[in-house]
Amino acid sequence: MDKSAIKKAYKHTKQPMGVYRIRNSQNDKVFIGFATDLPARFNRHKAELKFGSHRNSELQGIWNSFGESAFEFEILDVLDHEKNTQASPVEELHVLAEMWFQKLKKTGDSIVYLKNG
Repeated sequence: MDKSAIKKAYKHTKQPMGVYRIRNSQNDKVFIGFATDLPARFNRHKAELKFGSHRNSELQGIWNSFGESAFEFEILDVLDHEKNTQASPVEELHVLAEMWFQKLKKTGDSIVYLKNG
């Protein structure tokens, strides 16, 4: 398969969408977000953090203090493409993320909701 065929195949592959958590294992600080393409979102977060340009200054500061090895990226919930009846799943993902935010808030962890992913 040539490079353009691989790109085309990737673009037509439905990527997992859902709610995720970025957790610092040293201080239990948790960041919750959602995405329509979870692998791409994780890649973006990691790249921005490594280059010191993350849009969330609190997350960037903690990353700078503790380093990459202190962080865990985890998918909490996946929204099924087939069961999603909305043209745009963002509203449903937002509701799902809010549910996870409320649930995790009860654990006592310090949580930040990344409303824009």
